[in-house]
Amino acid sequence: MNERIESSDKIIRNHIIWSMGAGLIPVPIADFFAVSAIQLDMVRQMCKLYDLDFKETEGKAVISSMTSSGLARLGAQAAIKIIPGIGTVVGGMTMAVLSGASTYALGEVFKKHFETGGTFLDFDIDRLTKMYKEKFEKGKKVAEEIKKEQEEKQEVIEKVENSKIHIKEQKDVISHLTELGKLKDKGILSDEEFKAMKKKLIEEF
Repeated sequence: MNERIESSDKIIRNHIIWSMGAGLIPVPIADFFAVSAIQLDMVRQMCKLYDLDFKETEGKAVISSMTSSGLARLGAQAAIKIIPGIGTVVGGMTMAVLSGASTYALGEVFKKHFETGGTFLDFDIDRLTKMYKEKFEKGKKVAEEIKKEQEEKQEVIEKVENSKIHIKEQKDVISHLTELGKLKDKGILSDEEFKAMKKKLIEEF
């Protein structure tokens, strides 16, 4: 995998996470527009990575054409949020995964197109829309995995933040460090995050 593809994958992953966060916005329609803005920003960053001119009007048109089927699902889930109480929770959780899946699929389509020398001027909408739909299904699994990773990461962060209360013996420190090491090996924690949390644990002890 070359450096540009790695950078492209990082851009896509970051925007999946942001899209999933936007999908949790409790206000219907607001989340929908937030996800669309995030996806447009993703394409903007990918154009910069591939040294291509970004044209917002064309970008919005291409994204809209490809994601129309996915947007229908997002719209249905957004409507669930109107239901008081449980509707907001269930709608938000599902919307987050579908938003992440849509962003993943869109990112993969643009990456494939740009990697093969494509630009905004030669989009085969029918072919790429078919590819988008295929990637959308995989994207749901990717979004679920990221959701799980983020929850696991948050759990460890909370443990570190509460280390003053929970750390009483040296074995507790070792246990927390082991957890951090596993998350770092999985790529859930960056080197900087790992070092910062490790330092905090040692200082607190």
